[in-house]
Amino acid sequence: MDIGAFTAKEIILFCPNDQTVSRSEQLRGCVPEKGTFGFDVIVAVGLSLFVHCRGHRETMQELASRNVHLSEREIGYLGRKFIFYLALSHQRSQAGLRNWLAKNGGYILHIDGTCEGDSPFLFCGLDGISELILDTIKISSEKKVHLVPFFKRIREQYGLPLALVHDMAKGIISAVEEVFPGVPDYICHFHFLRDIGKDLLLEDYTAFAKRLRKFKVRSLLRQRLKHFGQKVDKAALNLDAFRASLESGQWRSLELEHIPVIITCTLIRWVLDYSCESGGYGFPFDRPHLDFYRRLQRAHELLDAITNTRLSGRFKDNKPFYQVYRLFKPFVEDKRLNTLAAELEEKAEVFDKLREAMRIALPESGKGVNDDGGDNIKSIEQKVTAFRKWLTLTQDRKATYAKMISQIDKYKEKLFADPLPVVTPDGVIYVQPQRTNNILEQFFREEKRRGRKRTGKASLNKELKTILAGTPLVRNLDNSAYMDLILDGCADLPERFSQIEAALVKKEMQKMERQGGKVLSALNGLFRDSELPVKIGTLLAEIAK
Repeated sequence: MDIGAFTAKEIILFCPNDQTVSRSEQLRGCVPEKGTFGFDVIVAVGLSLFVHCRGHRETMQELASRNVHLSEREIGYLGRKFIFYLALSHQRSQAGLRNWLAKNGGYILHIDGTCEGDSPFLFCGLDGISELILDTIKISSEKKVHLVPFFKRIREQYGLPLALVHDMAKGIISAVEEVFPGVPDYICHFHFLRDIGKDLLLEDYTAFAKRLRKFKVRSLLRQRLKHFGQKVDKAALNLDAFRASLESGQWRSLELEHIPVIITCTLIRWVLDYSCESGGYGFPFDRPHLDFYRRLQRAHELLDAITNTRLSGRFKDNKPFYQVYRLFKPFVEDKRLNTLAAELEEKAEVFDKLREAMRIALPESGKGVNDDGGDNIKSIEQKVTAFRKWLTLTQDRKATYAKMISQIDKYKEKLFADPLPVVTPDGVIYVQPQRTNNILEQFFREEKRRGRKRTGKASLNKELKTILAGTPLVRNLDNSAYMDLILDGCADLPERFSQIEAALVKKEMQKMERQGGKVLSALNGLFRDSELPVKIGTLLAEIAK
């Protein structure tokens, strides 16, 4: 990075007596054995791609400005090499990491995975106290058979955790029970609420959404809005006065001929902006189809009041009121749709009572899926107990919500954690396990955001298929204590990487390529041949002769 490309002339010394070969330590400190690019170039590429989220071309241009000229393919190769060096540095620092965690009193293991489409799961173990990524793996699914070896590896590397926090996936729960018996084990409140809400609402919500889509309501509203758009343009001078009238509650001097089209357009836009009712938590916390329908009903009620009173007679052209009123009428008066909405809303109110009792993912928090739950755990436990008692007060309610009651009973012990006593060099302290797994959820969302920024693609299916398991370790580089541990007395990452055998990195990269299915790369040119099966058949027939 200091001088760009250079040619090295190395004198290799050989001793005929003991067959010792001596090579240049200075050169080995700059460049991996049989390598072309310096350790500082590898680190510069890795930081550019994975810390600063720059794309391959942007990274290439940045290095070119410093007289280091690489192709995009070389950028990708060095980026992968950076992750392997970092992962190996992390592995060699595990004894130090274990001692450091012990000085903190131990670690609380948050475990979760992410995937997109048919991509593999990128699974991580994270310490809830230090927020360090402890270990990572890529697996085909969250089945117990894949998770048990990973959890055993974490246990061997760092000892038993103080507690575990995870979602309700059966594979995770089974693997945790096998590998960490007796360790306090807690279910993420957000995942618990989400799963219990889906069990309660999904069937009704799906039926309601299907019925609503049958009417093609949104497309009809957009068509009507487009039709009225030209008339609104002509009434543009009245829009500011109309808004001021709405905000003040007092009628301003407006040309009445423009009011019907302005009001109807405003109502349609208001109905179509139903998504603002959502809090950013996703289903079942947000029910956008139901929000849309309720806005339709409210707009229809207003239009009904306008068209069935003398109010509409004040305007020369009140056709927009009647046109939109008739447009809304079939949807809001559909008996099946109203029945489904009422049943869904009744169950949603019960779910929201539990949501309120658990004090999580509340609409007024404004934090969306970054809500960490907060609040006093004992107070929450008492409110959930009271909610469960309320569910059983009537026989009808008890029967309708029997599954919800059983879920609360089943996971009660895993939902409410007392503060854990932790022995540290400074004495005993009490640590309250976070009651959500949002620390990892936020991490995965940030990783996906970085991936989209780096690749410029909305879908990360391909990215997650090719990403290296060690990539999440890059997040730890923001932690100064972690950096001190993995540098192990070195001045910087290039110097630390120079202490790792190049042959070991090469071996790990070759292993990755075999696992990634690249063993058939030599046949790539054949895969576009539409007659390939015929040719294979001919070949097999020839062999059989």
